[in-house]
Amino acid sequence: MIQLKTIEELRLMKQSARLVSQTLGMLAKEIKPGITTSHLDKLAYDFIKDHGAEPAFLGYGGFPYSLCISPNEQVVHGFPNNDILKDGDVLSVDCGVILNGFVGDHAYTFEVGEVKPETKKLLKVAKESLYKGIEQCIRGKRIGDISHAIQSHCEKEGYGVVRELVGHGLGRKMHEDPQVPNYGRQGSGKVIKDGLAIAIEPMINMGTEKVKFHNDGWTVTTLDNQPSAHFEHDVAVINGKPVLLSTYQYIYEALGIESDEEKRFQMDF
Repeated sequence: MIQLKTIEELRLMKQSARLVSQTLGMLAKEIKPGITTSHLDKLAYDFIKDHGAEPAFLGYGGFPYSLCISPNEQVVHGFPNNDILKDGDVLSVDCGVILNGFVGDHAYTFEVGEVKPETKKLLKVAKESLYKGIEQCIRGKRIGDISHAIQSHCEKEGYGVVRELVGHGLGRKMHEDPQVPNYGRQGSGKVIKDGLAIAIEPMINMGTEKVKFHNDGWTVTTLDNQPSAHFEHDVAVINGKPVLLSTYQYIYEALGIESDEEKRFQMDF
């Protein structure tokens, strides 16, 4: 059952989402060749606690870390560890917090040093598909319109769209209804209404869409060991239109990137 949110609840959710955004922006300055992902996890834990929140992932279903950190062929749910990041790696960092009783949950795939042009293109297209999906998050449309927009944008470039892992509703719990697949038919699925709050998160592979689930119960990798990209935003529907609760602007400020990609999805409320 979809739990539509009031404006007051969405304001609280925006605070949660923005703390995740600030955490990712802080981490953006630290991601470089020679550091470990366990170091990033510790930084995130301290940052979240210092801002009066709790890491939403830590202990969730038994997950033992504050961040899901997934390099290269890892799609999602990777464990932070003491392996050294190398020049040319890509790194999905997925972060969640609980603040004021609501969950914020979003992700970004970072370049580590100098990345191959074909890998840069994968990241570019995957992030574009996220915004293609957000464009469809309009009152009266359906969840399948979001799914189809993501799938069609990525598959026309020859990339694999992961089937087994999906976006989701968001609120007082990390995962609420509805599920938001990254593939699907236009006009299918639940009707989008004002007050809907969802995490849209394309998981896009360089090669096959098929994935492997590992024995640790969490880590997911591409079946062909080619790189994967993962981008995620928290989105609400307000006055019939999509509004971003999360933002990449803290990341872009840290990395010196200029972008107006979010401007059309921003609203003061």
